[in-house]
Amino acid sequence: MNNASKLLLAIMESRHDSENAERILYNMRPKELVEVIKKAYLQGEVEFEDGENGEDLAASPRNVGHNIYILAHQLARHNKELQNMLKPGGQIDGDEALEFYAKHTAQIEIVRSDRTMEQIVFPVPSICEFLTKESKLRVYYTTERDEQGSKINDFFLRSEDLFNEMNWQKKLRGTLEPHLSGLLWTAMLISLAIVIALPKPHGIRALIASTILRLIFSVGLQPTLFLLGAFNVCNKIIFLMSFVGNCGTFTKGYKAMIMDVEFLYHLLYLLICAMGLFVHEFFYSLLLFDLVYREETLLNVIKSVTRNGRSIILTAVLALILVYLFSIVGYLFFKDDFILEVDKLPNETLLPDQHNGAGNTMTREFLYSSVCTIDNGENCSSVPSAELISEETEEEEDKEHTCETLLMCIVTVLSHGLRSGGGVGDVLRKPSKEEPLFAARVIYDLLFFFMVIIIVLNLIFGVIIDTFADLRSEKQKKEEILKTTCFICGLERDKFDNKTVTFEEHIKEEHNMWHYLFFIVLVKVKDSTEYTGPESYVAEMIKERNLDWFPRMRAMSLVSSDAEGEQNELRNLQEKLESTMKLVSNLSSQLSELKDQMTEQRKQKQRIGLLGHPPSINVNPQQPA
Repeated sequence: MNNASKLLLAIMESRHDSENAERILYNMRPKELVEVIKKAYLQGEVEFEDGENGEDLAASPRNVGHNIYILAHQLARHNKELQNMLKPGGQIDGDEALEFYAKHTAQIEIVRSDRTMEQIVFPVPSICEFLTKESKLRVYYTTERDEQGSKINDFFLRSEDLFNEMNWQKKLRGTLEPHLSGLLWTAMLISLAIVIALPKPHGIRALIASTILRLIFSVGLQPTLFLLGAFNVCNKIIFLMSFVGNCGTFTKGYKAMIMDVEFLYHLLYLLICAMGLFVHEFFYSLLLFDLVYREETLLNVIKSVTRNGRSIILTAVLALILVYLFSIVGYLFFKDDFILEVDKLPNETLLPDQHNGAGNTMTREFLYSSVCTIDNGENCSSVPSAELISEETEEEEDKEHTCETLLMCIVTVLSHGLRSGGGVGDVLRKPSKEEPLFAARVIYDLLFFFMVIIIVLNLIFGVIIDTFADLRSEKQKKEEILKTTCFICGLERDKFDNKTVTFEEHIKEEHNMWHYLFFIVLVKVKDSTEYTGPESYVAEMIKERNLDWFPRMRAMSLVSSDAEGEQNELRNLQEKLESTMKLVSNLSSQLSELKDQMTEQRKQKQRIGLLGHPPSINVNPQQPA
């Protein structure tokens, strides 16, 4: 039975006409074919063909039934009755078999070396069940387009990593030793009991929050933070080990580990948790940046700075050069204008006027002996003069010259000039219009304002804003392309308007990207001696890393629709030709009849002439005989 099914599949291989299909269906009724599929499914366990299976597994009843199902699937294109019978739900009994085979059967379209397209129906290898949903989403959203706008190149390069991930997942989900299996069952039952006791997530969260608060008030904040930090470190270690085991990071080599950005991120996260636990609690605050990693919008904000980092750095270098030049000019010509108000730290030593002693009294008498005194002998102007001296001293102490050296000029212009809205002129001394360098000072302030504040800084901000806008537009464009363009062939949605196949059916059945991946896996795991013609062709193309077997801007459904349109036009032309031929034949028959009549009349005339009628007799030549 297995050889017979393979022989029939070989007969139908690469044939799209109905000749062979009609011959097979003439000897095998559709209903009998479906019944054989159902019986084969019920006879044994499923074992798909791969490189490790032997001939006995390849010839198992369900695999034979799978071959017959593929044959029926190809025959159904030429027989509507069989097509309806293969749909799950159309039969009362045996829907399980049809659903199983439909789920584990895929079809793709390939382009041959002569540029003709061919449809291939094949069984999905069992190892493809280990492809994770996360990997599918990652490949679907992150595959890059090449210069021709196709994603096939990047998708093909990632197929090897996806195949290795499938093998690793298969090893992880293999059979365990009895004691380990029993331990896992025990842990699962205990977890199930906990879930049954606390079924609601909100109740669990409330319990955790109340426990943390109770620990804070019972043992203190520091021990509670230590316990939470230790729990976080243990949790991250378990997560990192599961991440490495799930992705098979260690099997890829150390170079792949270093280049894996996601692995390095989680490793850095673990190190920060450990530093917060053993060094200082301050490091826990760095974990808030995890929100940037999780949220794509915030990640685009970071990318807006790092993506055009070279342009931003070069613009910043230009700003530093201008600051350096303005600092030199300020040091040479406007050194005395760099007077800034400062807030000094309070001095604990007593001021001179706060000392009460003989020396202070003698000094006051010596300084103010010529001034008037009041009745009690105190200098009448001593108090106001002391206050005036104190205010002047405070004003002088609150200001400093910040351009005594070129280095201090650079620091002042860089720090205060860039942070001031009007430039460095906002923090310098306001000059008088009578000063000789007043005009030069105005030009100096205006040049700094226009060149550094308006032009250079806005260039940096403009690069960041434009990059963020580009990232947002690229994201929207990528989402639009994913919604309206086929991943494999690149045809847009509007190409399938008013066609027999919709765009959704096209990307789900005809050009399903995962079906192409499954076919690549099938070629990898299948014995080369069991290859069919299309499989041998694709295997050779994969070995040469040639992607010409992928259809680009082509689909058989569109070609068939165009062919049907041409056939309709030919049919209409043929009908018109037939009607014209009938009209021509009618005209020919009428002409032949008219010719016969004319011939008969001519013969009659000749007979009359031979009989010798008198000339008085007038014979009308148009009168019928």
